[in-house]
Amino acid sequence: MALNPKLRDWQGKVVWLVGASSGIGLALAQALHARGARVCVSARQAERLRDFVLDHPGSLALPLDVLDAAALQLAARQIARQHGRIDLCVFCAGHYQAMRAQQFSLAEARRQLDVNLVGAMNLLDALLPQLTLQAHQGLGGHLSLVSSVAGYRGLPKALAYGPSKAALTHLAEVLYLDLRPLQLGVSVVHPGFVATPLTAGNDFHMPALIKPGQAAEAMLQGWAAGRFEIHFPRRFTLWLKLLRLLPYGLYFRLVRRATQS
Repeated sequence: MALNPKLRDWQGKVVWLVGASSGIGLALAQALHARGARVCVSARQAERLRDFVLDHPGSLALPLDVLDAAALQLAARQIARQHGRIDLCVFCAGHYQAMRAQQFSLAEARRQLDVNLVGAMNLLDALLPQLTLQAHQGLGGHLSLVSSVAGYRGLPKALAYGPSKAALTHLAEVLYLDLRPLQLGVSVVHPGFVATPLTAGNDFHMPALIKPGQAAEAMLQGWAAGRFEIHFPRRFTLWLKLLRLLPYGLYFRLVRRATQS
């Protein structure tokens, strides 16, 4: 059952991708531009954004840090002035570093929570007034938050990353309840392991590892089907979803057995 308006025809649609300088965000920007969308890309790496614009005519680069709430507000206003609306906004920004309790770093934990969760809140502060205006004008709009399967349940080496992504999923659920009556779409994306700069430093086997382009295609398919949750690759994520149903004793034993080194 479709929980959102189905997004299939991208020709002329205005898309703002926050966190689009590499990985899933960049692959998604490339895929949407190829389908005729008017793509606006934001990230801290201004040079990479400029390169994207040079290679993708008609796109717009808006360099910023998601921890800079004022910069996000300026970017949202600029897109609205230039294009008149924002049909889809995707929060792809993220920060990850493996962490166990035995090597806990408060500074690193705060960094992951700030980028992954507070950054999303900063985006909401900039975006929600525009989406609400569009709802009253009958223009619609869609917000998608890229979370992670690491937010499903507690996993080793995800002491800060997992909680930040679990909170992001919870945030998407609340947003859906608030915004769906306004005919605005909300979705949450739960990728498994994707070969990006964020995962390049992992020192463990990453099962069902996929490329960013595959992740982008899965997201496009999810939006086309009107899904609220988009998770991939399913040969991996369906098993993790099943693990969520297990009682703690069995869950802890299975995870320890699967991840012991």
